[in-house]
Amino acid sequence: MSTRIEKDSMGEMPVPADALYGASTQRAVLNFPVSGRPVPYPVIHAYGLIKGAVARVHAELGILPKDKADLIEQAAQEVADGKLDAHFIIDIYQTGSGTSTNMNANEVISNRICQIAGQPIGAKDPVHPNDHVNMGQSSNDTFPAAMHIAVAQELNKKLLPALESLHASLQKKSTEFWDVLKIGRTHLMDATPVRLGQEFKGYARQAELAASRVHKALNAIMELPLGGTAVGTGLNSHPDMPRLAIALIAEKTGLPFVEAKDHFEAQASKDALVEASGQLKTIAVSFFKIANDIRWLSSGPQCAIGEIAIPATQPGSSIMPGKVNPVMCESLMQVCARVIGNDATVTWCGANGNLDLNVMMPALAAALLESIELLMNASTLFRTRCVDGIIAKKERCNELIEYSLAMVTGLNSKIGYDKAAEIAKLSAKTGTPVRKLCMERLKELGITEADLNEALDPARMCAPDASMVGAGGG
Repeated sequence: MSTRIEKDSMGEMPVPADALYGASTQRAVLNFPVSGRPVPYPVIHAYGLIKGAVARVHAELGILPKDKADLIEQAAQEVADGKLDAHFIIDIYQTGSGTSTNMNANEVISNRICQIAGQPIGAKDPVHPNDHVNMGQSSNDTFPAAMHIAVAQELNKKLLPALESLHASLQKKSTEFWDVLKIGRTHLMDATPVRLGQEFKGYARQAELAASRVHKALNAIMELPLGGTAVGTGLNSHPDMPRLAIALIAEKTGLPFVEAKDHFEAQASKDALVEASGQLKTIAVSFFKIANDIRWLSSGPQCAIGEIAIPATQPGSSIMPGKVNPVMCESLMQVCARVIGNDATVTWCGANGNLDLNVMMPALAAALLESIELLMNASTLFRTRCVDGIIAKKERCNELIEYSLAMVTGLNSKIGYDKAAEIAKLSAKTGTPVRKLCMERLKELGITEADLNEALDPARMCAPDASMVGAGGG
């Protein structure tokens, strides 16, 4: 591989001849061959937005020549558009402030400008990576700003639409299944009847709340620390730059970013991102419940619950022909476990804000952005390859209702708890349905057949009337 020689404050460094990064980036590449995973590209793209916006504002403020600012903005836009991703190769597990990635961006933009201007790569002419691209900035304010921008864009453009679509699909199934009556279950044991549509309405509400939690996460991360430079004092930064540059970033992204109210808080702590991760963890917990429930309801299908049928997406066994497994549920559940684990990583990274700077930001960004991507992908696949194809098995639902001991609960207000309990025990002992046992004992129980049919009407139990109030529950 051919190389060229670049220089930084530490001296000369051989760099791949065709690479747009320079000596500082190459040092980081050699220092951190940890995971083989680069800093997530959404952070890199956010860096492009930041560098371009700051350059334009500096020109407007008269502290950077317009020709240099225009070149920076042009090259930075290529970074923002993902056209230069191949030149951002520093590992996630690098310096905790993200300094290496900030210098990576400075060098790539400077060298891309060399190409545009017809100068040799590495010439630092007409734009210097530190003096011009990084003017009025520090890794300590740009990296956390890039994190906020990246997370916000991924939440808004990717995760939120996926959750809204899942909510719509679950709501549609709720309507489709509303007339399907089934046995409810508490403690995994038979309980009073419910509508299958009521259960799916509950799932739809969970998805709706998941979307609202994304909005809460977005609201938490709208403050950007840009302009605080090294420690939050704003040293070497024009006092008007943060407000103007952030307004430009807000305009480009369509998100209401604002300057941090306190730059010391914004740079030393990562509480806002920890809060956002907490919302994602809650979504994961919620989705685990939905996926696991659907797995249970479709279990069997002949020898377990089997009240719904899920789409057959692939063979379920290498040895048992015809077996179909709830693979989309299992995929989503594993994603949820990963997101919950990622939240622990974000928590520990966020807790390591020592004095005036957090020094675990790249790992925090990687964990949080992975959670967003996983939830987006898994919820979309779960919707299209599972939820949309679920079918209610009405006959099976009716069968299980009739054989459930919990049906006797409807008799509480007619014959009292103790007599109802005796009927339930006898049904369990003999295997005779509650309805048949009661029909044989109408006179003994002091009720009519009409009373019995009314009490054991599962539709009535799904929406109890006033006569059921005080009859007991739990």
